[in-house]
Amino acid sequence: MAHIIVVGNEKGGSGKSTTCMHVATALVRLGFRVGALDLDLRQRSFGRYVENRQAFAASSGLALPMPDYRLLPDVEEGEVPEGENPLDVRLAKGMADLGPVSDFILIDCPGSHTRLSQVAHSLADTLVTPLNDSFVDFDLLARLDPESGKVKGPSIYAEMVWSARQFRAQAGLKPIDWIVLRNRLGAQQMHNKKKVGAALEDLSRRIGFRVAAGFSERVIFRELFPRGLTLLDLRDTGVEQLSLSNIAARQEVRDLLIELKLPGVKPDF
Repeated sequence: MAHIIVVGNEKGGSGKSTTCMHVATALVRLGFRVGALDLDLRQRSFGRYVENRQAFAASSGLALPMPDYRLLPDVEEGEVPEGENPLDVRLAKGMADLGPVSDFILIDCPGSHTRLSQVAHSLADTLVTPLNDSFVDFDLLARLDPESGKVKGPSIYAEMVWSARQFRAQAGLKPIDWIVLRNRLGAQQMHNKKKVGAALEDLSRRIGFRVAAGFSERVIFRELFPRGLTLLDLRDTGVEQLSLSNIAARQEVRDLLIELKLPGVKPDF
C-alpha cells in the first residue's frame, strides 16, 4: 500500500506548497512513484506549482522528475451513496486511483479548516506541519500563558490531529507520525527563537510530535515557484556553480528527507 504523507496547517503562508514540492520531487529523484493531490480547491498553490513545472519542462525540453499530480476527481450525483458527503467520495476516488500506481501519496491541505482537510489527516501515515518560527503561528498548536509563557493546552489544529489519531486507533490503523517543521528560521540565535524552540519541545512531549528544522528564509524559494523548480533542479537547468546559500538549502532538503524517516528512503542526492 502507498505510504500517505499529509502536509497540513490551518494558517496560510507557512511553506506547505514549498515543502510538498520539494518532498515530492526528491522522492521521485530517488526512484519512487509519487502521487499528489491538492485539497485546496480554490487556491491550489501546490497544484499550480506542479503545473508550472510541467510547462517549464515542456518549453525547455528538460526531463524533470515529476510527481503524478491529479485533480480531485468529480463525481456524479448518482455516485454518492445516500447519507455520504460528496467530498469524502471524491477524495476516496482520488486515493483509489493513485494507490495502485504509487509508493507514496502526498496530500497538500488548505490553510483553513475544511471537511477535506479533516478526512485527509485521518488518512496520514506521516503528517508534516510546517510552522513559521514565531508565536503567532505557534498559537495554532497551543494556548500560552501570556505572563509565564507556559503551555496551557492544545489549540484548534492540535485538537483536530488528536481526533484523527483517535479515528485511526478505532479503525486499527497504525499511529500518525507527526512532524512539526520550524520554517523560516533566522540565522541568528535570537531570544524569541529560543523561546519558540523551548515551547515547541515542551508541547511535543505533551501531545506527541517530533520537531524538525525546515527551510530557512531564502529569496530563491520565491524565484523557483514560477518555473516550478526545486533546489534539486538547479544543475539540470544549467546552474553549474551553486552559491553557498543554494548548497546549504539543498542540505536542508536532504536533512528533511532524513528526518521524515519514510519507509525505504535513503537520500543520496
